[in-house]
Amino acid sequence: MTHAETSPTLHGLMAEFETPTALVAATERARLEGYRNMDAYSPIPIEELSEALGLPRTRLPRLVLGGGILGGLAGYGLQYWSQVIAYPMNVGGRPFHAWPYFIPVTFETTILGAALGAFIGMWALNKLPMPYHPVFNVPAFARASTDRFFLCIETSDPRFDLQATSKFLESLHPLGVSEVAA
Repeated sequence: MTHAETSPTLHGLMAEFETPTALVAATERARLEGYRNMDAYSPIPIEELSEALGLPRTRLPRLVLGGGILGGLAGYGLQYWSQVIAYPMNVGGRPFHAWPYFIPVTFETTILGAALGAFIGMWALNKLPMPYHPVFNVPAFARASTDRFFLCIETSDPRFDLQATSKFLESLHPLGVSEVAA
């Protein structure tokens, strides 16, 4: 397939749909046609959409686990260092390394580390903050947060051809197809 020269100021083509079912069907069809660099926008969560887009599983659970492990080790290590190495004090005849007394703080720092891992990981994986995105240039996209569903095929897709992609999106029977300026 030959690629037509696309304007460097074009981000992609966006189709507007009225129902989530139509968006998921259009996304699945676009994926079957070979499009890979696309994104969908919806005012509500649609469980089937991530599978239709072919998105990989998120790395967030691993980041949360790593944050929890680091938090727990840091909490335990701080207590060990302060009670055994830096300031060893015999309180009530306990051994310096009284691990049962370290458990509550270790638990709390594990939870803190996991929460921080989730918060920072979510921001990083979603590339936030993102105050501007080219889809905001499409006037119809204002309804994306209320009652419309959008599929955007980006110019970075190897299969993208302005006329062919436009014709393909029109064949999906959307409410409209718009060019997304970069």
